Order: sequence, then structure tokens, then C-alpha cells
Amino acid sequence: MGDTDALIDLLRKFNLEADRFVEVFTRAHGLHRTDMNAVAYIWRATEEDTPLTPGELARTLRLSPAATTALLDRLERAGHVERRHDLADRRRVHLVMQPSAKDLAQAFFAPLGRHMRGALEEFDEEELAITTKVLRKINEATAKATEEAA
Repeated sequence: MGDTDALIDLLRKFNLEADRFVEVFTRAHGLHRTDMNAVAYIWRATEEDTPLTPGELARTLRLSPAATTALLDRLERAGHVERRHDLADRRRVHLVMQPSAKDLAQAFFAPLGRHMRGALEEFDEEELAITTKVLRKINEATAKATEEAA
């Protein structure tokens, strides 16, 4: 197996391990995988102060309006997300992460972050910069393949 094939195989294995890790969280908190993906997108939008609407979330997750409503109802009932009306346009709704959901996720995912940082300690800045560049390109390629497949 060539270096490129070996790297792609390792990325597949990472994806499987990451999915297994997330599955532990979703099972423990009665969530679906799509719920976790939604939480990740809503969290990022909240952190970046770029309000996300239910319609934008539906397009991102490729869900129907009805499925998006059901998903948001579950997340709201669980106390993870709040729907807030835009102050400038009351017809528009923004999705916002609740602090308790952030605290719960951070507590669960902190050990993963700690282990990942530990795994990266042996690499110097140049190696990490190259790895970052490679992973950025891999993410772009994956996004492109997703768009082509959709």
C-alpha cells in the first residue's frame, strides 16, 4: 500500500473511531447522530456569532422541513437548543446553543481533546503546519465529493 493509500486508510479508521466515540455520547443522552451534527453546526454558529436559521440547518443537514422541526423539537425539549426570534425581523428565527448543552458536551469531549493534544506533542511546528495543510485539503476534497454526490 502506498503512502497516499495508507493515509486514506488511516483517515477512514479515524472517522470510524470518532463515530464510535460520538455514539457513546449520543446513546448516553438519548440523541440521534443527526442531532449531534445539528448541535455541532448550531454550536459553531453560536460561537462565531453568525445566527443559523432552521432553514439553513435543514439545507446543511439535507433534511426536510418536517424532519428539521422534529429534530429541533427534540433538541429544545432536551434543553440543548433555543429558538430565538430575530429582534429586527420577528418572522425570522435563530438557533442558539444553551449553556448547559455546551457544558455537557465540553465535559464529555474534553478527554478526547486532551488525548489528541497529547498525541500531537511529539511533532514540531513545521510538522503540525504540514499536517494542518493536509487535513484542510482533505476536508475540502470531502466537501467537494459530498456536493458532487448530492
